[in-house]
Amino acid sequence: MTSTANLRKFLGETIRAQREAAGLSQEKLAELADLSRNYIGEVERGETNVSVEALARIAKALHVRVRDLVADI
Repeated sequence: MTSTANLRKFLGETIRAQREAAGLSQEKLAELADLSRNYIGEVERGETNVSVEALARIAKALHVRVRDLVADI
């Protein structure tokens, strides 16, 4: 079974890849998602558990579905 830390890291890497593909900085993604840049960095590094609400905000800001961010988990 995959550890929670590995899941957080994988999700963070997926969010980072989507953000970079969209041409957004962490700061711009944070602004669009109404979250702090520090929080976005922590999520991308897999350092924190992202809430469902925050994940939905991030997905909306990236113009993707939440399921696109978690599909391979």
